[in-house]
Parts: sequence; structure tokens; C-alpha cells
Amino acid sequence: MSRAPMSRVPISKEQDILKMPPPKRPPRVTSRRIGIHTSSAGGMQNAAERAWRLGCNTLQIFSSSPRQWAPYELSLPQCAEMSRLRKKYDLKPLVIHTNYLVNLASTTPLFLKKSIEAFRGEVERALNLCAEYLVLHPGSFRGLDREAGLMQTAAAIAAATQGLDLAKQNLTILIENTAGAEFSLGSSFEQVAEVLDRLNGLVPVAACIDTCHTHVAGYDIVSEIGMQETLKDLDATIGLKNVRLFHCNDAKGARGSRLDRHQHIGRGTIGLEPFRRLLNDPRLAHAAFIAETPIDEPGDDKRNVEALKNLVKR
Repeated sequence: MSRAPMSRVPISKEQDILKMPPPKRPPRVTSRRIGIHTSSAGGMQNAAERAWRLGCNTLQIFSSSPRQWAPYELSLPQCAEMSRLRKKYDLKPLVIHTNYLVNLASTTPLFLKKSIEAFRGEVERALNLCAEYLVLHPGSFRGLDREAGLMQTAAAIAAATQGLDLAKQNLTILIENTAGAEFSLGSSFEQVAEVLDRLNGLVPVAACIDTCHTHVAGYDIVSEIGMQETLKDLDATIGLKNVRLFHCNDAKGARGSRLDRHQHIGRGTIGLEPFRRLLNDPRLAHAAFIAETPIDEPGDDKRNVEALKNLVKR
């Protein structure tokens, strides 16, 4: 299963942007929704303030610890303050990334039960926070064949969301493509499309496409011709209109390596130009673009946001 970008680290006191004076002027706005995965340390609402100070007009967060099963209860004041700050700073969409432990394709009954319960908790928190999107990795099918794994993931999503009206509150589950590690689901656009097709009419679903995952899974997004062919393939399988979010991550691994390690924008094996093409493609103007890049040095998060913003044509 696709893993978290291991080089992302918690924001320390030294680099926490909330410890710095607020910007003297509003961050520069682009015609695209650009953001980064943002820390919610100290309270969920703090993520909105951090995102704005980083120059974002969208953001992604975890709604609980990404590597623990323990349920997390959001307070109503937290949710209300998050909504207030998002409105104040025009931060939209709000994206929540599901806990990395969740595997809805698991063949272990107890693990599958815990995954369904944890995912339902993710959905409930996303609804309470008025989030637009909840991102989910489709899971690992060890012990099944790939087709059975895709079927089980779709069935588990349907089970976890039973009785919850996602459409009424404008929440869509985004199935993310993966890097192609052994037994992982979702390394091809066709596999993501199959999960979406199985849930069509049952749950609001769409896709999240990760640039690092796409590249290391073997798609050519580096050359101009390759990018156009990849987008053509994406449109034929998932539909470009159904791609609501791009995770903009450069890659440490080579194309086809299946190595899920994220790199700073423009400093990996993808490079700047593919991101420029994505950000300025008029067919993708509806999508949000969010980085999940590492924080190796203080200020890396802001630099990666600025790198993406600088690629957008005025």
C-alpha cells in the first residue's frame, strides 16, 4: 500500500509559522487553488491560519493521528473556528487525508472491521469540519487477487458510509492512485476508475491523482508528449472532470521504480515543467493542487507553495 511521505516531519517551534509575525500584506493569489498538507498542531483550526500564512488558498490536513487507531473527537468550537477562518481567508476546498492504517481491502476480519470503523470516523469528522474532500488510498489486496481487492474496497466504502448523507453536505470521497508497491491497489488509472464505477450512485466519489505516484508507477509525465498521452489516458478512464485534486509532489525515484518518496517541487526526477503544464492546462482549472512535500529545513513548506504558485500564468 502507498505510504506516507516519510520525510515530512511535525512542525517544530522553530519553524512553526504561527510563531512568526503575520504577513504584512495578503499572500499573492493565483487563478489556481494551490496549497500544502498543513499541520493542525494545537487545534484543527490552526491549520487554516497556517495555510493562509504559507500563501495557500486551499489546504489538506489529517483529522486525527495518521498512524493510530484511537478515535479523535472534534469539538464544535474547533469546527466552527475552522469554518470561520476558511471563509475569512477564502480557503477552499478543505481536503482531509485518511489515516494511513486504514486498509479497506484487508483479508483479516479484525483488521477490516477496524479499518471500516476508522474510515467511518474519518467521514464523520470530515462532515463536521464541512470538508469538501476526503482522500483514501484504495488499500492492499494481499491474500486476494486484484479484482477481488477492488471489489472489497468499494464494498467497504459503501458499508462505512451507510446512513451518512455525504451529498447533502457536499463531501466527496477521493480515491488516490498509488505508486505500485506489491499488493497495492490503484497504481493504474483503470483500477481507480473501477472503484469509482462500483460506487457510482451509492456514494459521492471522484479521484485524486498524485504526480509522484503516477511517475514512479510508470506513466510518462515528464516529456510534453508523454504528459499529453497520460492526460488522454486519464480522461479515457477516470475522466478529467472527475479528477478533483492533484497531489503535486516531485519524486526521488525514477519513472517506473515504484519508490514512493516525495521530493521538493522541481528538485526531483519530475522537474518543474510537468507541474507548469498541469497547473496551466485549462481542462484542469476546476481541480485543486496540493503539495505533500518534505520539510527538511525550516521554510520548505512555504518554498514549495511558492514554487507551484510561480508556475501559474497570470
